[in-house]
Amino acid sequence: MAIRKMKPTTPGQRGMTTRDFSDITTDKPLKSLLVTKKITAGRNNKGRITTRHKGGGVKRHIRNINFNLPVGTVATVEEIEYDPGRSANIARIKDQDGVFHYIIAANGLKQGKKIEVGAEAPISVGNRLPLKNIPSGSVIHAIELKAGRGAQTVRSAGNRAQLVAKEDEFCQVRMPSGEVRRVHSNCMASMGSIGNEQHQNVKYGKAGRKRKMGVRPSVRGVVMNAADHPHGGGDGGRHGIGGGVNHGAAPRTPWGQKTLGYKTRSRTKVSNKFIVRSRHEAKRK
Repeated sequence: MAIRKMKPTTPGQRGMTTRDFSDITTDKPLKSLLVTKKITAGRNNKGRITTRHKGGGVKRHIRNINFNLPVGTVATVEEIEYDPGRSANIARIKDQDGVFHYIIAANGLKQGKKIEVGAEAPISVGNRLPLKNIPSGSVIHAIELKAGRGAQTVRSAGNRAQLVAKEDEFCQVRMPSGEVRRVHSNCMASMGSIGNEQHQNVKYGKAGRKRKMGVRPSVRGVVMNAADHPHGGGDGGRHGIGGGVNHGAAPRTPWGQKTLGYKTRSRTKVSNKFIVRSRHEAKRK
C-alpha cells in the first residue's frame, strides 16, 4: 500500500493524504456476510454516555469476519476487499465446501492463494497453525489467547507479533506494544504480518473527515468551569491544570481519576501472570 496525496484544490485538501486502493480487487462485498452497524453515539442500553466524543458519521455495513476458521479448512482467496469497520484489509475466501468467509488479509496475500488451517499446514503467509507448530522467530498475527476462542489480538493494519520462545505448554510472544506474553501452545495464530501497513501515516486534513467517521469534537478541561472538570476554573488569563490557584495539581479525568502516568491496571488481574515483560520496561531505559 502507498500513500496518495490529494490535489490542493481546497484548503482542507492541501495537507490531506489518503491510501491508494491498488490492493483492493473488488468494491462489491458479499451481501450474505454484511451486517448494518448501529450508531449508538457512545451510549449504553440506559442511554448514558459511556464513550465520549462519538456520534454521527456515515452509515456503515460491517463485514462478518471469521476469526475462528475450523481445523482442516482449505480455502482459496477470491477477493481482497475494503472493510469500513477496521483498518486492515480483508480477504474473501472460499473453502472446500464452497462456503465463503472473510478473514484479515495478511501482507502479500493475493488472489488465488491457498489458505490452510491445521497443525500440518505449511509455514506460509496466511496459513493458520497452533503456536507449537510454528518455528521460533516467526512473524504472526490474529493470535488466540484462549484455545478455541478465535483470534483476539494483533488484528489491526500493519501489526505483527513474533514468536520468541517455547517452554513446556506455553510460548512467549512479543506483542506489537513490546510486551512479552505467555500464550498456550495450543492457541492458533496466522502466519505473516497484516497488510495496509501505511494506514497510520494517512493525514486526515480536515475536521469534517473525522466527523464522517463518527468522531465528535473534544473540549479541553482547562477551558471549562470548575464545576465541569477538575482542571477548570481560574480567575481569567492563562491557567494551568487545577485552575488559577493550584497549578501543581496532578492531571485528572473529568471524574477525578488521576491520569498521565497513574497506573490503573489491577495488581490482582488474572492475566498478570502471563506477562513476562511489561510493555513499559522499554520506556524506562
